[in-house]
Amino acid sequence: MSSPAARRLAGVLITAVSCAYTAITLVYFRQGAYYGLLALLSMAAVITTHHVNMRAGLRGVRPPWFPVTLVLQAVATYLPDFLLPGGMSALTAPLLAGSLLVLLPLGWGGALVGLMMLSEATRMWWGLAGAHITFFYVATIATTGAMIYLLVRFVRVTVELEQARAELAEAAVLRERLRISRDLHDGLGRSLTAIALKGDLAGRLIERDPGAARTEVGELVQVAREAAHDVRHVARGYRELSLAGEVDRAVALLESSGVGVQANLADVRLPKRSEEALAWAVREGVTNVLRHSRATTCTITTSLHGGAVRLEVANDGAPTGLTPGAAGGGPAGLAPAAHGAAGGGLTGLAERAAQAGGSCTTTPTGEGGFLLAVEVAT
Repeated sequence: MSSPAARRLAGVLITAVSCAYTAITLVYFRQGAYYGLLALLSMAAVITTHHVNMRAGLRGVRPPWFPVTLVLQAVATYLPDFLLPGGMSALTAPLLAGSLLVLLPLGWGGALVGLMMLSEATRMWWGLAGAHITFFYVATIATTGAMIYLLVRFVRVTVELEQARAELAEAAVLRERLRISRDLHDGLGRSLTAIALKGDLAGRLIERDPGAARTEVGELVQVAREAAHDVRHVARGYRELSLAGEVDRAVALLESSGVGVQANLADVRLPKRSEEALAWAVREGVTNVLRHSRATTCTITTSLHGGAVRLEVANDGAPTGLTPGAAGGGPAGLAPAAHGAAGGGLTGLAERAAQAGGSCTTTPTGEGGFLLAVEVAT
């Protein structure tokens, strides 16, 4: 049920209760027109203040003149006891009980309702009312007050659920946007780099070695098709990657770019999320090697350490225009030297590694070398 519908339903039920109690006041006309009219005026004052209090309560706020409106309802509830024979609070106290429970902290409201019940029982007992009549009117204070409170709580909970549902939907949209942005960056980065490198190489070979140039152009077309395939998968949410398959593609790409490659993968079965995290790490690491280094060799290895698998992508070329993160540092890794901010791809790897129960670090090694290490849970 939507919150407007719940608010309307609660309003109708509370109004029906008020009308029922108002109808009972007509019995005072049997004692004379004066008492009947006074009873109706008193009930009108109670219902008016009750309406103001409930209207605010259904919106989850307090009335603008709170606590004046609550005090006025209490006065309108108990003042007629001194003006009408037999009193009238037995008919109006239940509505006041609802206002107290709705507008005050539940502990204070419950305590005041208990005092109202005790007061009503004492008044009717001394008025020589029968035990069953006394019990009925005293119980009505608690039951009517509780019903009004639960109706208002029903409306508030409905509103809170709608707000929570809207926030969850917004969060889901944001997560999906981040996923698409990250996957496009990680996936297309390698493909576009390969296309640019093969295009440059084909341009240099086209005059002196047309056959080799045609081969490079053919491989460029294949990489472009793979990029289009990756985009379709990202759009559809299918992100299944194979670590072995990604390493094979990385080796082929590096070797075609003149970088010697050694790959050694441990024979270990990984959960889907962990394998995807390592596959993305290979893709991002190789992309950075091609884009930002003058590497001549690159190694890709995985090893098992306790309950984690460690992937290392190392190269011997100093990053070009980038500064490495501190040894053993966090996910920053390669960062633009001019800004000192973490690269988006490596930040994405850190997020993937964290989701797989691991971590991502970048470390300078030896003479201008660089190491990307990613650990994930097995």
